[in-house]
Amino acid sequence: MRAIIAGGTGFIGRELVRELREHCWEILILSRNPGKVAAVFENGGVIGMPWDNGDWPDVLGPDTAIVNLAGENIAGGRWTRKRKRRILESRLKAGERIIQAVEQAGVAPGVLIQGSAVGYYGPCGTSLIDEYAESGTGFLADVARRWEASTSILEKKGTRRCIIRTGMVLGHGGALPRMLPPFKYYLGGPPGSGLQGVSWIHIKDEVRAIRFLMENPETRGPYNLCAPNPANFNKFAHILGTILNRPYKTPVPPFALRLLFGQMADEVLLSGQFALPDRLTKAGFTFEFPDLAEALRDALR
Repeated sequence: MRAIIAGGTGFIGRELVRELREHCWEILILSRNPGKVAAVFENGGVIGMPWDNGDWPDVLGPDTAIVNLAGENIAGGRWTRKRKRRILESRLKAGERIIQAVEQAGVAPGVLIQGSAVGYYGPCGTSLIDEYAESGTGFLADVARRWEASTSILEKKGTRRCIIRTGMVLGHGGALPRMLPPFKYYLGGPPGSGLQGVSWIHIKDEVRAIRFLMENPETRGPYNLCAPNPANFNKFAHILGTILNRPYKTPVPPFALRLLFGQMADEVLLSGQFALPDRLTKAGFTFEFPDLAEALRDALR
């Protein structure tokens, strides 16, 4: 099988490439800077190709899987109007380019893994939610809905499409390294009340789940890519502080977070979801890291 990955040099993308290479997938990465692909994957075996190159649609076919992870980093900075526009447009443009390539090739890929996030559900309080929950309100929910819809037309062309609504990914990248400095300086603690949900997943389970969906022909539709044991931020901070041997009870006041991050504070830090991977586990996927403490220890190792 051949995998075409959009967003293959990002945190999740890099680990996914390693996972697929170990299982003999041929890999092509779409990038605005193909030279970066060669630099990131020094051992070779990975082909980088520009998004706008007219050749990559030629490799599409029933034996091809597309993984669409492309998009501006949600937590890359304060949500100004300009940044919010980039966050949305980067995702919609990636979907548009994929659709254009399929139309140019005249043949649909066998499977498309479409990126999304548990932010699709919006703030959910303390309720447990699965993939059958409706979309919520707010900027993140709107971005996730439109991101998912950007490639939906491929289903009419016969492509099996799986939507991955990912939670907080624990590993050497993403949100976890940004949480460590306050703990190291004995100022660690939850944001706000700490009662908001954290739907998390270890990076190894994230990429294993993506490969599982790529290779399992019975799967299609939305899947929550998060461990079966979500926690609130109080518990998350408690476990993280214990592992680091640092205090964990210094809450960050909401007003300070709003001052620093604006709208992002309310939608990313001060609210959350307790999402369950119901459809993923029923499809037969088993987690290597279902326990938060074990996952954090491994991610910090």
